[in-house]
Amino acid sequence: MSILNVLLRADQLLVAVDTLAEDALTGAPSAGAKLLLIPQHNLVLATRGSAQFFLRIYELALQASFRADFTMEQLGRELGLVVDQVWPAYEKAALNAGMAPSVIGTELVLGGWSPQAGRMVATAYAKSVSGEPARVQQLAGGLASPGDPLKGRSDSFDPEDVLVAGRLQAAWLNGRVGRTVAGGRLLAAVLRQGQATVQDIGPL
Repeated sequence: MSILNVLLRADQLLVAVDTLAEDALTGAPSAGAKLLLIPQHNLVLATRGSAQFFLRIYELALQASFRADFTMEQLGRELGLVVDQVWPAYEKAALNAGMAPSVIGTELVLGGWSPQAGRMVATAYAKSVSGEPARVQQLAGGLASPGDPLKGRSDSFDPEDVLVAGRLQAAWLNGRVGRTVAGGRLLAAVLRQGQATVQDIGPL
């Protein structure tokens, strides 16, 4: 697993992720993009969990974004169903690769500017068990995953504060798992109406 943080207010959205990726078969580390933009609609899709699963969901979301009748709201409603449809094939491949069932899971966030709402919105999706629908949560504010090391900390869009939070989470998560599962660098997508940027905030 890794880090997935969301800061949300009406005029701005920040999504931060780490870049550490690991080959499921060999364990070899690499740098992975765990957030990707859909720039023509001012949207970002980000993940915590399987990179392969994330890339498949992003591919389908990107295809949907080319529809003439595309809306963020429609994609948000469809995404949970898409996660459920794609999950069995991913789960089978993960088990065949030797992954323990207890570590197979994903968290996704879709967020960005909603012309219908006239503000930034974001939705979180989580899946870990076959036979149960993906958990879908419309976000009213921030999301920190894992959130345990950030209890009591106030939300801040300042890059230095975002980096400190990421470092606290990485240290806590790595200590809990007993090996390095979060690390690399901290990337943040910052979205405003008509603008999307991706920043490399610093090393974790």
